[in-house]
Amino acid sequence: MENFITLAQIDAIKDTIQRQIKETPEFAVILGSGLGHIADAVEDAITIPSAAINGWPRSTVEGHSGKLVFGRMENRPVMVMQGRIHYYEGYPMDQVTLPVRVMQRLGIQNLIVTNAAGAINPDFVPGDLMLITDHINMIGMAGLNPLRGPNLDLIGPRFPDMSQPYDKNLSELARRISREQQVGMREGVYVSLSGPSFESPADLRFLRVIGADAVGMSTVPEVIIARHGGTRVLGISGISNKANLDGSNITTHAEVLEAGRVIGPKLEKVIRGVLKLA
Repeated sequence: MENFITLAQIDAIKDTIQRQIKETPEFAVILGSGLGHIADAVEDAITIPSAAINGWPRSTVEGHSGKLVFGRMENRPVMVMQGRIHYYEGYPMDQVTLPVRVMQRLGIQNLIVTNAAGAINPDFVPGDLMLITDHINMIGMAGLNPLRGPNLDLIGPRFPDMSQPYDKNLSELARRISREQQVGMREGVYVSLSGPSFESPADLRFLRVIGADAVGMSTVPEVIIARHGGTRVLGISGISNKANLDGSNITTHAEVLEAGRVIGPKLEKVIRGVLKLA
């Protein structure tokens, strides 16, 4: 039997954080690659480096600074993660999703999860936002479901329903905000792969056939853990590069980070609007 993270370990991290913050956040926000600057909008901020939290996994990827920022946005108490942990960094799935477990034990009931994603839908262009309406859990289908191992019965059931991973009310609110703010937002299905290599043209054509509009290396494991514990989820992708269905483009991480500078202001408007009205 493998060693999996226990509720006691999760609660020890929760207690460490709770001693340093002033109030329980109502919303948590996970910021994807190149989007960490959105955390600068948090007022009365208390910043906790993840390296200062015993048991918290360390992000090793450029564009993920590894900080937890607590404070207020639109007068709502929030927790913002500047950077996430990915499976391809070498962490097991229960470590990748540990932050969401801590959020749940802190009492956070709403999660806004963001990412930088590559376009599969040929109509999408870099700089677009995409509301995630559903996902394809390719990592989990291959056996790496984040719920593998002993079930944490105090948080959720052994076999949680995933028919509505993304909250309909939060999604409709995001649509409304995008219209009012005139930022434009596409909608589609996000597929999660393990990475870290970018996809081949044949990979992308296959993913297009099975119904995916955008692809990335994160998010879905976090969403599964969130829904297991009853956390409401809003998911938004920032499209960082064009569909490479014919092999004519070369994708780089630098391109992903550069796209974040265009995506960030649009995404911040949507996040602020949701926090204000939810």
